[in-house]
Amino acid sequence: MAVIGDVLPSGSQELHVLAVDDSHVDRKVIEKLFKISSCKVTAVESGTRALQFLGLDGEKASLGFNGLNVNLIMTDYSMPGMTGYELLKKIKQSSAFREIPVVIMSSENILTRIDRCLEEGAEEFLVKPVKLSDVKRLKDFLMRGETEENGGRRVHKRKFEDDNHSPSSSSSSTPSSPSSPLSSPPLMTAAAPFTCDIATLELPSPPQLSSKRAKLHNSD
Repeated sequence: MAVIGDVLPSGSQELHVLAVDDSHVDRKVIEKLFKISSCKVTAVESGTRALQFLGLDGEKASLGFNGLNVNLIMTDYSMPGMTGYELLKKIKQSSAFREIPVVIMSSENILTRIDRCLEEGAEEFLVKPVKLSDVKRLKDFLMRGETEENGGRRVHKRKFEDDNHSPSSSSSSTPSSPSSPLSSPPLMTAAAPFTCDIATLELPSPPQLSSKRAKLHNSD
């Protein structure tokens, strides 16, 4: 029996995308964008239907799509019944489908949600509305067979961004360390030289005046 989730051979040019979204409008948008990019699209309205399509619902050949290949799964995050995150976990727990890239879509740009999906194995997290440029980029990666590398880059990029945030927060603490040398030494160095200069200036001045007076007396 053919496995639905097998990646298409390198010689094949047509990619098959499984789009999962409870919004009819969003499903049509995704379908249109991928068809413009010459991809085959199967659109379902829930995570449960997606599992049925993939044969992961415990039923044997639920929808009878055994002969189809799936190269990419696009799923909305917020859906009734089963969220996109829960669907992602089900797919990544399956030995047959875990290698298929899963892209999570959401109308909300929530950092904790994004991180959680990427850590669970999502290929990418897209904020709606999905654009044609997003679809072309995803298709590009799939055609080049670089989806696994790209997934690594996405996760690492997220980690780098987090690292950049943490240094920034730590940089806010590091200025305290530079500020301490700037605050304490200048006060110490400014006070010490100032008193020394006064001392040195006051001591020479009386002799100079007395010498001048002596010269004046001599000239008289």
